[in-house]
Amino acid sequence: MGALQPWHWLILALVFILLFGAKRLPDAARSLGKSMRIFKAEVKELHQDAPPQVNPPAGAPTPVASERVEAPADPDARSA
Repeated sequence: MGALQPWHWLILALVFILLFGAKRLPDAARSLGKSMRIFKAEVKELHQDAPPQVNPPAGAPTPVASERVEAPADPDARSA
């Protein structure tokens, strides 16, 4: 039921043409494509510039900070 039928696409295209005009749609598509190319190039460059991740040896323990709150040993100390 989630798939769009061909006539749905036709109605959607007609709405876009009516809203934006046939003359401005190619320019909008061209600028969108250019923006996507720039974005992809920047993401690729970001991945190349990232420092390599160093994995610890398999047997090395990983330090973990405990979030548990230690209870006092003396039960009378809790009420004070």
